[in-house]
Amino acid sequence: MEFRLLGTVSVDTFTGPLPLGPAKRRSLLAALLLSANTPVTIARLTDSLWDDTPPLHARSVIQGHVSRLRALLVGADAEAYGVELVTLGDAYVLRLPETLLDSQRFEELLTLARGQRSPADMVLMLKEALSLWQGPALSGAFAGRPLQAAAHSLEESRLATVEQLAHAYAALGEHNRAAAVLRAEAVAHPMRESLAAALMTALYRAGRQSEALDWFHRTRRLLADELGIDPGHELADAYALILRGDPGPDAGREGGRNSPDRQATARGPVRAGGSVDGGGRGGSGNGPGSGAGPLPAARPAADRRSGPDGGAAAEPATRPDESPGGAGGAVGPVPPRPLPVPSRPLPVPSLTGAPHPTDLLPRAPRGFQGRTAELAALTRAAAGEAPVCLVTGPAGVGKTALALQWAHRNPAAFPDGRLFADLRGFSDTGEPALIEVLREFLLALGVAPRRVPESVAAAAALFRSLTDRRRLLVVLDNAHHSATVRPLLPGGTDCVTLVTSRHRLEGLIASDAARPVPLDVLEPPDGTALLAGVLGEDRVLAEPVAARRLAELCGGLPLALRVTAARLAGRPSWTLAGLADELADERSRLTFLDVDDTGVSAALRLTVQQLPQDAVHQLARLGHHPGSHFDPYTAAALAGTDPVVATAALERLAAAHLVTETAPGRWVLHDLIRLYARSMDAEGGPEALIGVLDHYIATALAAADTAEPGGEPCFVLPEDYHRPVAVRDFVDRAAAMHWLAAERDDLALAAVAARAAGFHDRAWRIILLQWPQVVWRVRDSWSPLLELALDSARAHDDAYAESRVLNLLGWVLTEEGRTAEAIALLERSPMLARQAGDRLGEATALINLAVVQAEQGELDTALEDCGRAVELAREEGDAHTEMLALQHLARMQLTANLLHEALESVRAALDLGPEHEEIARRVLLLTTSGEARLALGEEGEGIRLLDLAAGEAENAGYDEGAVRALQALLRVTAEPEYRKRYEQAVRRLTDDG
Repeated sequence: MEFRLLGTVSVDTFTGPLPLGPAKRRSLLAALLLSANTPVTIARLTDSLWDDTPPLHARSVIQGHVSRLRALLVGADAEAYGVELVTLGDAYVLRLPETLLDSQRFEELLTLARGQRSPADMVLMLKEALSLWQGPALSGAFAGRPLQAAAHSLEESRLATVEQLAHAYAALGEHNRAAAVLRAEAVAHPMRESLAAALMTALYRAGRQSEALDWFHRTRRLLADELGIDPGHELADAYALILRGDPGPDAGREGGRNSPDRQATARGPVRAGGSVDGGGRGGSGNGPGSGAGPLPAARPAADRRSGPDGGAAAEPATRPDESPGGAGGAVGPVPPRPLPVPSRPLPVPSLTGAPHPTDLLPRAPRGFQGRTAELAALTRAAAGEAPVCLVTGPAGVGKTALALQWAHRNPAAFPDGRLFADLRGFSDTGEPALIEVLREFLLALGVAPRRVPESVAAAAALFRSLTDRRRLLVVLDNAHHSATVRPLLPGGTDCVTLVTSRHRLEGLIASDAARPVPLDVLEPPDGTALLAGVLGEDRVLAEPVAARRLAELCGGLPLALRVTAARLAGRPSWTLAGLADELADERSRLTFLDVDDTGVSAALRLTVQQLPQDAVHQLARLGHHPGSHFDPYTAAALAGTDPVVATAALERLAAAHLVTETAPGRWVLHDLIRLYARSMDAEGGPEALIGVLDHYIATALAAADTAEPGGEPCFVLPEDYHRPVAVRDFVDRAAAMHWLAAERDDLALAAVAARAAGFHDRAWRIILLQWPQVVWRVRDSWSPLLELALDSARAHDDAYAESRVLNLLGWVLTEEGRTAEAIALLERSPMLARQAGDRLGEATALINLAVVQAEQGELDTALEDCGRAVELAREEGDAHTEMLALQHLARMQLTANLLHEALESVRAALDLGPEHEEIARRVLLLTTSGEARLALGEEGEGIRLLDLAAGEAENAGYDEGAVRALQALLRVTAEPEYRKRYEQAVRRLTDDG
C-alpha cells in the first residue's frame, strides 16, 4: 500500500488505486497525510475543504467522507500495513509508517543525496527522488487555501531538487544533461530567474552559446513586459559570464567535449566589455550597470507564406557553430562577426491570462527525413488566396508525417492557431460525424458548448464566419471523400487548409482549386537517412551498402523502414547485412515493395517475432478493439490483464513503432497495423470484445456514479458480466463528464460492434450508461444511438431493457420537440416495466410520461401518473426516486393551482433528507415552495424561500437553479441586488455553455 501526494492524491494497492471518489474526499485524505500521525481537527479539515463560508452541515459532510475513507482502507487490508484512521475527540489522525508516503520518501532521498560526496551518487539519488513525482502535487483534490500552500511548498522543493540535479550533472561535466533537466522547468516557470540563469549557464558550458543568449533575451523581454523590471543579479551574472567567455569554476572538466574552449575557434572572440567582436546592432536594451553590452536586433517575423524551402523565412546560410567557409568550417582563425540572430522572435509565454492561439496539432514526427521537394511544393501550394493543399499517396507513405512536419515548421505563419482532425477515411472504425469535427473546431475557437449549432450546415457556416478574418491552419488528415472536406474548409482568405488522402480527391480539385502535392516512396538516400535517424549514423556508415540494400528491400515505405530500424535498434549485435539477407527472400521483398496491407505485414511479422509474449498477446488483442483509441485500462480489458502489465506492453509496442501515443496515456494503432494485429489471433476476437465491452460498462458506471451520485443504477448487470481487474477512478464530476464526452465516439462504436456480434445485452447498456451526458447535452443528436439501443433491447425480447431505453429515448424526443413520438414510446414503458417486475423502472417511466402529459395540458392525467410513481417508489423504499417523483408532482400541483398540495409534496420530499450532493433537487423544491407561498399571498415567506434557494444554488455553482429562483423573485420585487445576481447567473450560464 502506498499513499501519494506527489501527483494525484491516491492510495495505490496491489489491485490498483482505491476509488476515492469526489475531490473533497481526496482533500480530506491530503490534509490527513500532510499531518500524518498527528491529530487534525475538524476546524482545520473544514478550512481545507471549503474556501469560503462552509455549509451548515460541514461537520456531517466531513464525517461522511471519513467514514467512507475508513471503509476503503479497511477493505484494502490497511491494518496489515500498520495503517489506521482513528477518531480522537474533535480530530482525526491517520496513523501509518512514513515509508508508505511518497512525500516522506522524497524528503529522505534529498537528505541522503546531500550527504553524498560523489556527484555521480548524488545524481542517482536525486533522480530517484524526482521519479516519485507523477504530476503537480495534490492533483485531484479541492484546492482550498491550506492545500494550495502545501502544494506550493512541495513544488518549490521539487524545483530546488531539479536545480540540485543540474548542479550535480555540471560537477560531472555533463552540461547537456544539466540543460535538458532545466529546460522543461524553465519553460513551465518562465518567471523563475534562478532556473533561467542555471539553464543559460548549462547551455553555455555545453558549447551552445547562441541558445544561452537567446534564453537570456527571451527572459529579459518577459520580465520587462510582464513585471516592468530588469533581470536580477543571477541572470545578469550568467549573461556577463557568457559574454566574457568565462568557463566558470567547474566547466570543461578534463578537457571534456562540453568545454567552451573547444568551441572558441568556431565562435570567434568576445570582448570583455560585453559586445561581440565585429559589432552588434541596436540599443543596449539594459539599464546601466547591468553588465550587458549591446543586444542584437531581432529580425521581423517570417511572412505567413514563408516556409522551409529556402523562401523568405529561410534560416541563415551558416549555423552558429559553423564558419562561413562551408559545411566543414575554415582552417585557421575565423573572422570576427556578430552573433547569429534568430530568424523570428522566440515566443514569450503570456502570464496575464490572455488566450493563447488554439493549437490542436499532434506533436511533430520524430526522425523525419528527406521530403525537401515535397515540403517546398507544399509551401508553394500554400501561397495565394484561401489555398487548399492536397497531399496524396499510398498507405504508409508518410502523408500525415509530411503534413505535420510542414505545419510545425511554419508556426509564425499562423498566429491565430492551428486546427487538426483525423477524418479516419480509411479506418475500419468508421469516419467521425462531421458535426463532431466541427464542434471540436468551434470549441477550440472559443464558442460556448451550448452555442454550437446542432446541424452540420449551421455549424459549418459559423466556422466559416469565425475564421473569416483569421490567419489559421486547418489540417484534415485521412480524408476519404471531397464531400467530407468541404464543410470543414475555413472562410478566411488568409487561412490555409492542408488535406491528406489516399485518394486523389479530384472533386476537391475541381470545386475548390485544391493544389495536389503527390507523395511517393522515399528514394534510397532518404530511406538510408531514415534508418540512420533511428540506428545512429555510426552504425549505418559502418555498413553503407547493407543500409542502402535494406532501404531498397523496404521499398522506401517509411512505415516498413521504421519498423525494421526499430528491430535493429534494440539489437546492437545484429548486422545490417544479416537482416538484409533475411529479407532477401523473394516473397518478403515483393511484399515489402507492395503498398497494400500485405506490404506492411512482412515488416510487422519480423518485428512481432522478436517481441516478448505479453506484448505479442497485447498487440493481437488490440486488433479487436472496436474504437479508435485506447488507454491502459482499455488495453488491459482487451488482453485480460491489469493496467500495469498493459502499460508495460504498450511501451514495448511503442518502442517497436507498432502503437503511437498521441497524448499522455492515449494510444492509437495505425490502420494497417490494426488489420495485421487482428489476423494474429482471429479466434480470440469474441473474448477480447466481451472484455472491452464490460470494461466500458464498468467505467461508464463509475463515471455516472461520480457525475450523479446517489442515483438509482439504470440497469442490473448482465448475468455473465466480467468485472475488469481495475476500473478508472474519477476524482470529480468534471472528470467523469469529460471522460463521457471524450469517449462518446468509441462508446458508440463499441455498442455497434456489440450489436453486430450478437451481444445485445451489452449494446443497450453501453448506450444507456451515457445518460449523464445525454441529460447535460440533450439536444446533441442522441436519438439515433438510443434507437440502436432500443433495437438491441427488442432483439432479445427483453421487456426490462426496452422499458429502460424507452424512458430515456422518450425524454430526449420530448426535448427535441418530437412530442407525439415521445408520448407513443413513453406510454408503452410503464406496461413493459410491470411485465418485467421492475417497479422502480415503472415509477421512472410514469414520471417521464407525466412530464410530457403536463406539457400537453393533460394535467389531471399527469398528476395521477406522477402520484402513482410516488407510491411505487415509496413501496420499494427508494428515497431517490421518491424525491424525484415528489419534485415533479409539486411542480405540476403548482401549475394546477393546487397550492397546499404542492407545499405538502415539497415538505415530504425535503423530509426524505436529500444528501448534499443533490443540491439541485433541494434548490428546485425550495423554488417551488417559494412560488406556492407567493401564490397564497404569503409574500414575505415566499421571498425568503426563493432567496434561500438562489443562495444555495449560487454557492453550489448550480447556475440554472439560481436563474430559476431569481427569475421568480424578480416577478414580485424590483430589488436591484436580485437583478444583479440574476444577470450574473445568466452570464455564467452562457459563458459555461
